[in-house]
Amino acid sequence: MADQVLDNMSGIAVSVVYALPEKQDVRKVVVQPGTTAMGAILESQILSDHPELDADELKVGVFASLLDGRSRPLPAQYEVKSGDRLEIYRPLLIDPKQARLQRAKKRRS
Repeated sequence: MADQVLDNMSGIAVSVVYALPEKQDVRKVVVQPGTTAMGAILESQILSDHPELDADELKVGVFASLLDGRSRPLPAQYEVKSGDRLEIYRPLLIDPKQARLQRAKKRRS
Protein backbone atom coordinates (compact mmCIF):
# COMPACT_ATOMS: atom_id res chain seq x y z
CA MET A 1 0.00 0.00 0.00
CA ALA A 2 2.80 2.44 0.86
CA ASP A 3 4.46 1.64 -2.48
CA GLN A 4 1.21 2.46 -4.30
CA VAL A 5 0.95 5.83 -2.55
CA LEU A 6 4.56 6.52 -3.44
CA ASP A 7 3.85 5.50 -7.04
CA ASN A 8 1.01 7.98 -7.37
CA MET A 9 3.09 10.83 -5.96
CA SER A 10 6.43 10.53 -7.70
CA GLY A 11 6.83 7.53 -9.97
CA ILE A 12 6.92 3.75 -10.12
CA ALA A 13 8.41 1.73 -7.24
CA VAL A 14 10.41 -1.36 -8.29
CA SER A 15 12.96 -3.65 -6.66
CA VAL A 16 16.32 -4.56 -8.18
CA VAL A 17 17.79 -7.79 -6.82
CA TYR A 18 21.17 -9.48 -7.21
CA ALA A 19 21.58 -12.73 -5.30
CA LEU A 20 25.01 -13.92 -4.27
CA PRO A 21 25.66 -17.29 -2.62
CA GLU A 22 26.00 -15.67 0.82
CA LYS A 23 23.51 -12.79 0.59
CA GLN A 24 21.00 -10.85 -1.48
CA ASP A 25 21.46 -7.24 -2.52
CA VAL A 26 17.97 -5.72 -2.79
CA ARG A 27 17.49 -2.12 -3.90
CA LYS A 28 14.18 -0.31 -4.00
CA VAL A 29 14.03 2.53 -6.50
CA VAL A 30 11.34 4.89 -7.72
CA VAL A 31 11.53 5.59 -11.43
CA GLN A 32 9.53 7.64 -13.88
CA PRO A 33 6.83 6.02 -16.04
CA GLY A 34 8.36 4.69 -19.25
CA THR A 35 11.64 3.68 -17.58
CA THR A 36 13.06 0.42 -18.91
CA ALA A 37 14.34 -2.45 -16.80
CA MET A 38 17.91 -1.50 -17.71
CA GLY A 39 17.21 2.12 -16.77
CA ALA A 40 15.92 1.05 -13.35
CA ILE A 41 18.97 -1.17 -12.83
CA LEU A 42 21.31 1.70 -13.69
CA GLU A 43 19.37 4.07 -11.44
CA SER A 44 19.64 1.62 -8.52
CA GLN A 45 23.47 1.93 -8.60
CA ILE A 46 23.71 -1.83 -8.00
CA LEU A 47 26.25 -2.22 -10.81
CA SER A 48 28.71 0.16 -9.16
CA ASP A 49 28.71 -1.99 -5.99
CA HIS A 50 29.25 -5.21 -7.97
CA PRO A 51 32.11 -4.68 -10.43
CA GLU A 52 31.84 -8.31 -11.58
CA LEU A 53 28.61 -7.35 -13.37
CA ASP A 54 28.88 -6.10 -16.95
CA ALA A 55 25.87 -4.02 -18.01
CA ASP A 56 26.21 -5.28 -21.60
CA GLU A 57 26.17 -8.95 -20.55
CA LEU A 58 23.45 -8.97 -17.87
CA LYS A 59 20.80 -11.66 -17.77
CA VAL A 60 17.73 -9.99 -16.25
CA GLY A 61 14.30 -11.31 -15.38
CA VAL A 62 11.08 -10.05 -13.85
CA PHE A 63 9.65 -12.37 -11.20
CA ALA A 64 11.79 -15.29 -12.53
CA SER A 65 10.77 -14.71 -16.16
CA LEU A 66 13.84 -14.00 -18.30
CA LEU A 67 13.84 -10.84 -20.41
CA ASP A 68 15.43 -12.58 -23.39
CA GLY A 69 14.07 -10.80 -26.46
CA ARG A 70 12.10 -13.91 -27.48
CA SER A 71 9.08 -14.52 -25.30
CA ARG A 72 9.68 -11.29 -23.35
CA PRO A 73 11.34 -8.02 -24.41
CA LEU A 74 15.00 -7.31 -23.73
CA PRO A 75 15.85 -5.34 -20.55
CA ALA A 76 16.48 -2.22 -22.62
CA GLN A 77 12.96 -2.51 -24.10
CA TYR A 78 10.86 -3.71 -21.17
CA GLU A 79 9.05 -0.84 -19.42
CA VAL A 80 8.84 -1.49 -15.69
CA LYS A 81 5.53 -1.69 -13.87
CA SER A 82 4.73 -0.82 -10.29
CA GLY A 83 5.95 -3.53 -7.93
CA ASP A 84 8.19 -5.29 -10.47
CA ARG A 85 11.06 -7.33 -9.04
CA LEU A 86 13.98 -7.04 -11.46
CA GLU A 87 16.34 -9.95 -10.92
CA ILE A 88 19.95 -9.94 -12.13
CA TYR A 89 21.07 -13.51 -12.72
CA ARG A 90 24.60 -14.77 -12.07
CA PRO A 91 26.27 -16.96 -14.69
CA LEU A 92 26.18 -20.68 -14.00
CA LEU A 93 29.36 -22.09 -12.51
CA ILE A 94 28.72 -25.49 -14.07
CA ASP A 95 26.25 -26.82 -16.61
CA PRO A 96 23.31 -28.45 -14.74
CA LYS A 97 23.68 -31.66 -16.77
CA GLN A 98 27.34 -31.92 -15.81
CA ALA A 99 26.52 -31.28 -12.15
CA ARG A 100 23.95 -34.11 -12.17
CA LEU A 101 26.44 -36.47 -13.82
CA GLN A 102 29.09 -35.63 -11.23
CA ARG A 103 26.65 -36.24 -8.36
CA ALA A 104 25.59 -39.57 -9.88
CA LYS A 105 29.23 -40.67 -10.24
CA LYS A 106 29.90 -39.81 -6.58
CA ARG A 107 26.91 -41.87 -5.43
CA ARG A 108 28.06 -44.88 -7.46
CA SER A 109 31.59 -44.85 -6.06
